[in-house]
Amino acid sequence: METITATLEERTKEVAYMLNTILADEYVLYTKTRHAHWNVEGGDFQSLHLFFETQYRQLDALVDDVAERIRTIGHYVPAHLKMFLQETHFTEQETAANDGKTYLGALLSDHEALILHFKEILPSLEEKYRDLGTASFVSKLLEVHEKMAWMLRAHLR
Repeated sequence: METITATLEERTKEVAYMLNTILADEYVLYTKTRHAHWNVEGGDFQSLHLFFETQYRQLDALVDDVAERIRTIGHYVPAHLKMFLQETHFTEQETAANDGKTYLGALLSDHEALILHFKEILPSLEEKYRDLGTASFVSKLLEVHEKMAWMLRAHLR
């Protein structure tokens, strides 16, 4: 049997860092979805305006859930915009157009990137850090983003 070389405190610190990155990604994606909600134009404005509202509300709840998970494992939440922009995998970019297809495609790309990131870190959470609670939590986030991506993809067909 493998011995655990890192202390529990060291392991939770590393897991908290992983969660901080997820928090940054969720917050930036939330902001980008609000941006789409506020600025979308075109014949499908009303339906997309409401659709983006539904998605940013879901993301708002996820932001809170991630922050609470960080606290649950015993760490403080570094909720600073500067930190979010430093830690996120995403970029803030201006869209070339304010049409629905542009926003839908950009948001879908971000959700898919998050899905891949979650799939990459899940084995470490389970095996290296032996944090089944956080692994289960990230699995649930994965499911939410898979569904949100499906909804975005469906609008693009």
